[in-house]
Amino acid sequence: MAIKIDKKITGYNVVTSEEKVANAAAAAAKDARAAEPKQAEVIQMHESVERPETLVGSTFKIKSPLFEHALYVTINDIVLNAGTKHEQRRPFEIFINSKNMDHFQWIVALTRLMSAVFRKGGDVTFVVEELKAVFDPRGGYFKSGGVYMSSIVAEIGSVVEQHMKNIGMIHDPEMDAATRQLIVEKRAAYEAASAKKVADAGAATEAGAGEALSFPPGSMMCDKCNTKALVLMDNCQTCLNCGYSKCG
Repeated sequence: MAIKIDKKITGYNVVTSEEKVANAAAAAAKDARAAEPKQAEVIQMHESVERPETLVGSTFKIKSPLFEHALYVTINDIVLNAGTKHEQRRPFEIFINSKNMDHFQWIVALTRLMSAVFRKGGDVTFVVEELKAVFDPRGGYFKSGGVYMSSIVAEIGSVVEQHMKNIGMIHDPEMDAATRQLIVEKRAAYEAASAKKVADAGAATEAGAGEALSFPPGSMMCDKCNTKALVLMDNCQTCLNCGYSKCG
């Protein structure tokens, strides 16, 4: 193919086939970058983030047999990248209030350290597991519904976990419909079998009708969900709360 040159030649150089390929690749990469949509600036938390005048948050009540008065745990969140598709809420500070002043020092120390961790940013969900792993040497207690708490600190961790689930930082795996149905069937079968063993009709009726969060008397604690809902069915320990079975 002939190429007509209309201007005066002032210089020349020889382009090898390798250079042609490299130049074509560079031009294609430049065009691809130009075609990419512009992304919103993502702001990550770090120690220089200043506290806004107003924060959104939630307050949880903890009533423990270890304390005479209830604890009120308030967790406030900061909204990052507001107005963009990267908008998210993150814990920024935590406060614990109570009429009981016996443990004021460690409560203040704990909340200040947790708030400092929250403000550092990054993955702060590890705080939940660290708190829930604390055991009281005097022994734990059962919450309403039969959920075991190894200490008051562990219940604070449970509250923080619930808050992080509420704002989307921790995702609780959804139980599938088949498992839910299996639990309903197992609980109904257990209650029916228990009712047959009760001679008194009134006691049988009471045994068969329970609240949504109550489990049969004498249930043992489940190793999987820490709920007092493990019963013996067909010679196999079965949890009426999460469906766990020691027989597989």
